[in-house]
Amino acid sequence: MNSVVCISHVPDTESKIKIAADGRRIDEAGLKFIVSPYDEFALEAAIRLKEAQGGDVTVITFGPERAAQALRECIARGATKALHVVGDGTAADSFGVASVLAAAIREIAPDVVFFGKQGVGTDNSLVGPMTAELLDYPQVNVVTHLEVADGKATAHREIEGAEEVIEVSLPAVITAQKGLNEPRYASLKGIMAAKKIPIESRDIAGLGLSDDLIFGQRVRVVSLETPPEKSGGRKIDGADPATAAREILRYIREEVKAL
Repeated sequence: MNSVVCISHVPDTESKIKIAADGRRIDEAGLKFIVSPYDEFALEAAIRLKEAQGGDVTVITFGPERAAQALRECIARGATKALHVVGDGTAADSFGVASVLAAAIREIAPDVVFFGKQGVGTDNSLVGPMTAELLDYPQVNVVTHLEVADGKATAHREIEGAEEVIEVSLPAVITAQKGLNEPRYASLKGIMAAKKIPIESRDIAGLGLSDDLIFGQRVRVVSLETPPEKSGGRKIDGADPATAAREILRYIREEVKAL
């Protein structure tokens, strides 16, 4: 049972984000980058599948040189192969990224392709489903429980007030939600072993793609802004409950204008 896990290399969720001088991207100077948290659930699912049924787990990322660090970490946790498509993935829109990943996945022809349900940072949740469409694979998104056997996957996903159970034939794309599993940490043995496993490096041209397709500017970032600083709260003192309630309602209507 061979799996592919597509990962993104994102700023640590505890990082303080600054906007770059051009006003259209973040300033990466001094930032710590990590494997996107939802991708960790995807990786763990693939590793558990390998442990139960054998096969390989190939991790793929499309990103700059620094993204090799994320691939190495995934190998330390239990992935067996890695492919780094080198390029400025942040300059491509979701369709461009999906096109790169789909081209790489076609050459591997896995049984299951895993993604996190969204990449922390952009949070648009589009790359996994777009990749599935480009590959013409069935897909199940935001999965919280998964069983794979006999050429099919049975996936559970939470919806409002209920749970869906969906069965798809393989190969298929699965996007992982928090709760699917508990991701493991890399062991010292895994870290040492990961240093010996080569990471294959490709570029867009090597996958038969053109820059015009990947960086076609279908979506253009006009500007980025950090959220405004939160203003202090307002406290109503010395009023009985009825008077306080009227003052709160007046404040919401006349000052906040939320009603």
